[in-house]
Order: sequence, then structure tokens, then C-alpha cells
Amino acid sequence: MNKTLITAVMTIATASAAVAATPAGIDRSHLDPTVAPGQDFYEYACGGWMKSHPLKPEYSRFGTFDELGENNRKQVHDLIMGLDASKAAKGSNEQKIADLFAMGMDSVRLNRQGAAPIKKDLAKINKAKRGDVLRLMATTPGLGVFFGTGVEADMMNSDMNVMYWAQGGLGLGDRDYYLDDTERARSVRDAYKKFLVQIARLAGYSQKDAERLAANSMKIEHSLAEAAMSREELRNPAASYNPMAVAEIEKKFPNMKLTEYFAAQGLNNVENVIVGQPKSMAAVDSILSNATQQELRDYMAADYLSSAANYLSDDFVNAAFELSKVISGVEQQQPRWKRALAIPNGMLGEALGELYVAKYFPPSSKEKMVKLVKNLQTALGQHIDSLTWMSPATKAKTHEKLDAFTVKVGYPDKWRDYSKLTVDPAKSYWENVQAAIQYNTDFNNNDFGKKVDRDRWYMSPQTVNAYYSPLTNEICFPAGILQAPFFMPEADDALNYGAIGVVIGHEMTHGFDDQGRQFDKNGNFKNWWTEEDAKAFTKLADELVAQFDSVVVLGDTHANGRFTLGENIADQGGLRVSHTAYHNSLNGSEGETIDGFTPDQRFYLSYANVWANNIRDAEILSRTKTDPHSLGRWRVNQTLRNIDPFFKAFNIKEGDKMFLPESERVIIW
Repeated sequence: MNKTLITAVMTIATASAAVAATPAGIDRSHLDPTVAPGQDFYEYACGGWMKSHPLKPEYSRFGTFDELGENNRKQVHDLIMGLDASKAAKGSNEQKIADLFAMGMDSVRLNRQGAAPIKKDLAKINKAKRGDVLRLMATTPGLGVFFGTGVEADMMNSDMNVMYWAQGGLGLGDRDYYLDDTERARSVRDAYKKFLVQIARLAGYSQKDAERLAANSMKIEHSLAEAAMSREELRNPAASYNPMAVAEIEKKFPNMKLTEYFAAQGLNNVENVIVGQPKSMAAVDSILSNATQQELRDYMAADYLSSAANYLSDDFVNAAFELSKVISGVEQQQPRWKRALAIPNGMLGEALGELYVAKYFPPSSKEKMVKLVKNLQTALGQHIDSLTWMSPATKAKTHEKLDAFTVKVGYPDKWRDYSKLTVDPAKSYWENVQAAIQYNTDFNNNDFGKKVDRDRWYMSPQTVNAYYSPLTNEICFPAGILQAPFFMPEADDALNYGAIGVVIGHEMTHGFDDQGRQFDKNGNFKNWWTEEDAKAFTKLADELVAQFDSVVVLGDTHANGRFTLGENIADQGGLRVSHTAYHNSLNGSEGETIDGFTPDQRFYLSYANVWANNIRDAEILSRTKTDPHSLGRWRVNQTLRNIDPFFKAFNIKEGDKMFLPESERVIIW
């Protein structure tokens, strides 16, 4: 599927928070005045906050961004605690949310049940014949081996929904964990093997059989990793668009019986599929043909157990946490209420969102946000007009796409219907989670062959984040991000433009980053650039890649400028466009100096505080490999080194570490 094309402010579902402030201006306690702005602006702007917010054991990273996410989580928790499942009508959203949360909180019941909730499915897996694999994939919620399929807008005809096939089946997520021969990768692989042995033992396997399961699963996952596209390669939409007839697939890959697979999902009319990664499909076919029956069973069992672990007894949960400690460096599990909250918040997102906006999102915030978005659109249009590297013909098309943006603020006009989802407290927690997984799979599959619903939201209203989708050419700002201290309607405009304004500009710029620029105003994958302009864009983009490639994030590990290119373009564009929009709002005035800070200084300090955080070394390495966003420090320092008004605001001159010669600065949007 192509959900990876949807670009958000952050990978995780939390959001950035502006510098803590009163309407008067900057909170000086967030600064470190011992560091000169020209030497390390991130430390100057965020050092005080970082010193006063040491990492707690439950976090691998925590920043102002996460601080707002935590406040939001408490709001949602208060909502759920106010629900009474015993008084709510059976089948109502309130009953489903309250019961699902209560099951996650019932540690006594979970520990008493132990591995019992998974025994039935595990028995099926361990009796499976070679020809049963695809049917089990289609009918067992939580079994995510080999590949993924899903319905989404056709990249070539964005009005219609089609079926996509995508590489998958890696328990560690990223292929490089299997392929890299580094101490870091080896330690993650060792921890993963240990985890698989532990959960197999908890499920009733002997030590010998558990070790066999781990070895067989790793063998298959390694083969899948060898065939998988890298994260950099996945940034090329054209490479992942390979339409094939199902009949052709089954002829070329005889073990890929997709007709049976889709029929088991209730889809009997899938004649064509967009294959994302043909090399991976060939590898799956080969494994299904050549792996032993025991290897296939062990691989499926390992994946299924991994999926279920966090919804079973404490022994399973603790085993999963030991693996996350190695990957992220986190030292302590989150409290049970946070873990339990994540399930209804994710799986019944809009049901909970409807309750959320009724309590926490005033209409006035939506009105002000819509106006702010319009101001940013105007500013981006001005930037397009001023580009020296783009021809008038491409500028005209760029304006057409900008004008065609769909803007979504707060919450959807029509709420999702959850009536087909049953939450039954008489069943186990895992069985109810499976029911929610199945509901969401059916919900997605139900769109196959239908027109795209452009009113649908891809984030719940309470999510503290924002996104741009190239397939629908839309920008979306859920209610969760539109609250203090991030969005402060009564605060100094410089702060709001430096925080939420930059996020708006960031999402708009995604429409014209290295991926977004390949889609037209209607969301179709179509080249609307002149050849010369495309070359000019690519030249500038490559220069920005080189800049970030040179950044050392930890030890001898460098940032990945190619992988983070889209987000780096969007960060830069968001900063520049929001700065212009802010000055437009001053109507020719220079603005007021407050508490010793000029308007531009407050704008850039507000932006920097969005990314204030403390982070563990293991998490730095993990995010550098798996997160398309640059680390917070470099979203500030490296991005600002390209922006001339920033140098003027803080009188940064040649010889300062933050200074970058004008000839080396890269400006795209």
C-alpha cells in the first residue's frame, strides 16, 4: 500500500509544541544564555528546557512535542474514565471504548489467562500445510507474514480505489537490521532472537522447539530482507507502481494464489493488483516453494506471537519490552493505563474523536486556523512567484496545485460508523483486539472498486499531528494539535507563526517535495514539470541531501540526507513561508520588541522550541535508520543555516559555527 506517501510532522502520533509562553512572549527559562546563538542555536534556544526536563526511564525521547502529546493523552484518559460501560447502551461507541480500555487494565484476568487466548490460532498455524499459508494470512487477524495488501486511490487515476500489494513480513520492520554487519545491528538481531524464544516458551514450546522457531523465522525474514527495497528506494513512487493482472501473477508466481487469498477476505472481484515491489513478490513465491513446512509454520507462529504479545499476560508484555529496550534504549515500561489507552484511541479513533472534539475543541479555534492556513497559502504563492530557478509555465501549474489544496481542520464532517464492530468483554482482550483489526481490514477492503471518498480523514481528531496526502492533494490539521501551548489564539503572533504556522507551511510544502511534486493537482502521478525545471529542482535537492549527509548524529553515524529529503524540504519551506506570512500580517509594520526579543527572534526561538528534546543514544541510532524526519537538533541547526533572515535576526557572521556561506546555502521553496 502507499500510505507511506502520506507525510506527517512526525512519524509517531504526537505533535510539536511551541515554546512555553505567556501572550507576552518567550519563556527565558527555556534558553541557555551561556551558549551564543551563532555557535549552536539549538542549545541556545532549548538548553534550559533540556536541563530542566531530564529523561524519565519510560521514555527513549521526550521533548516539547511529546509534552503536548502527554497532555493530550491525559485529556483522552479523562474522557474514557468518564464513561460507564455498564450504563452505556450495548453496541454503542461508549460501551466499546470503555470495555476495551477496561480489558487492557485488567492485569489479574490477563495473567490468569496467560497464553490461553492464542492457543486456538496457534494450533491452526502448527497444523498448516504449505498451501494453507495465504488462506491463514487472509483469515487470521494479527498474522502479518510475507506481505501486505490494502485498498487505496490509484496513483494514475486518483478518483478510483484499487488494490495494492506491498513488501512486508519483517518482525524488526527495517531490512537493514537483518543485513547490516554492525555491532548495533547484531545486538538488535540477538535481542530479537531472544524475544522469539521467550514468547515461544511462554506459549508452551519446549526450549529446543522455541530455538528452532526463532532460527527458522530469522532465516525466512533474512531472505525477505535481501529482496526488500530500501527506505531510500521506497521514496520513488514510480518504482512501486507495477500494475499486474492477478492471473498473470499466479502464472508467473504459482505459489501466489491471490485469487484464493482475496476470496478468503470476501473479495471475489480482484482482477488486477498494483505490485509495489516485484522482487519481493518473487522472493515470497520462492520461499513458499522451497521452505520446509516446519519453517513456514515457525515463521507464521513467530509473527503471530509477536503481534499478540502486548495483549496477553505480563510475562509476554515484559518479553516484548526487553526487545524495545535494546532498540530504543528506553529503561522502563509506560504505566498500564497509557498502554491500555492506546488501543481504543487507535482502533476506534473516530469514535473517541467525536467525544474529544465535543469537549476540547471550540469552534473559534477552527475559524482562526482556517484563516491562518489561507495566509500561508498566499505566502507560498508569493514564494513560487519569486523563484529564479523555475519557468513561468511550471509556476502556473504549481499555483494551480496550491489553489486546489483541500484543507481539513479539526474533525471530519461525517463520523465513521463502528456498528459492525463488536466488543465483547466475555471474550479475551486479544480476541477483541483481533475483532478490531478485522473490522478495520474489512472497512478498508470495502472501498475496493469504489470512488475515492475525499472527505475521509487519515488521522483521528485527537491525534497530535498533521499530514499531507499527495493522492488527494489535501492538508489536514486535527483538533489534537490545535491547542495550547502549540496553538495559542491569544498569544503573540510571532510565536504562533513560528510554531503552528511552520507546521502549516511544512505540510503545504510536502505537496512540492521530492515525492509530492510528482503528483498533479488532482492527486494523479503525472509529470507537470518542464524538463529544465525538473533538473533544476533535482540539483537543489541533491545539494540539500549532501548537506544533511554531512551531519554526524552520533559517533561515526551520519544523518541520511536522501531518506530525510522530503521532510527537510518541508521544514525549510515551512519556515520560509510562515516567516513571509507573519510579515504579511504586520501590514508594513516592523513589529514590536517584547522582553528584549525582536519579532524575528521570537519567531525563530518559537520554531526551535518545537523540537526541544532529550533523547537516548540508542533512539538516535534507531530514528536515523527508520524515521524520515531529521533529528530535532538538525531540524533546527542545519535547516536554519540556509535561511538568510535567521542570520540577520541573531547577527550571525562568518566565523560563527552556525554560519554558512551564501554560495553553499540551498533554497528550494
